[in-house]
Amino acid sequence: MSTPTSSRTSAEIASQPDCWRQAADVLPEHSTALPRRGERVAVVGCGTSWFMAQAYAALREGGGQGETDAFAASEFPQGRDYDRILAISRSGTTTEVLALLDRTRGAVPTVAITADPATPVMTAADSVVVLDFADEDSVVQTRFATTVLALLRAHLEAECGPPAGVSPLAVAVRDAEWALDEPLAPEWPRAEQFTFLGCDWTYGLALEAALKMREAAGAWTEAYPAMEYRHGPISIAAPGRVVWGFGRLPTGLAKDVAAVGGTLIAQDRDPLAELIRVQRLAVAIAESRGLDPDRPRNLTRSVVLEDRDV
Repeated sequence: MSTPTSSRTSAEIASQPDCWRQAADVLPEHSTALPRRGERVAVVGCGTSWFMAQAYAALREGGGQGETDAFAASEFPQGRDYDRILAISRSGTTTEVLALLDRTRGAVPTVAITADPATPVMTAADSVVVLDFADEDSVVQTRFATTVLALLRAHLEAECGPPAGVSPLAVAVRDAEWALDEPLAPEWPRAEQFTFLGCDWTYGLALEAALKMREAAGAWTEAYPAMEYRHGPISIAAPGRVVWGFGRLPTGLAKDVAAVGGTLIAQDRDPLAELIRVQRLAVAIAESRGLDPDRPRNLTRSVVLEDRDV
């Protein structure tokens, strides 16, 4: 396969700061459908959407806005009481998400966030937030997932009242522009292995970073809560292998990685913006290997199963 000279995925990655701004702009249209302060909320999705659900759940609960759990849609615990279920599905056709919305119809209010207004999720959920401006041609998700989280972060900020100074989402947009312009180190695409680490809400981003590298580039990647890294995963650290942190890292971890010859990447930037650098690196590795990042092997844009496979 010939190496693509300019992928659609790269263009979608580059559009993220504008998408995040637009998400904040359209928030007033959708705020009544989104979780309210004090509600007990379950957030569900599959793949990348599940990892965004994890990040949002930690942000919401950590911000004191209510108990919030995140589940892969197939693992939602039946019989547990929630005030609202929030489902994330770019395609609006994901079998497990639609099945969950069908099972819970009438029992609990449901809202879905999707990119496509012409799909079954539009009638499966009680309320729907459509972010069609962030939809993607690529199989691999980049801008839709981060735009969902940008919208939800903006909603959390709004629920807390006007921020003092620059809003966290505005900082994220600024840092996203930096992440698009900052050159990738030439040795990163040659690394043998990547481990991504996060704390609290950034653990979901670490999981997503690892998935992005596997999907687009077929790279050997792992992800862990940062404090868990010393409990076994550090055993594979070595020269030519990378440890990439999202947000705050435990004291002394940089020294531990250096002691075993690993390369630590960590920036004092908004963690969602840092995910953009990983997306860019995934594309760079894919292209260096002659792979098409827009159409990764073994994957489709949406997982739609036959009834017998559910």
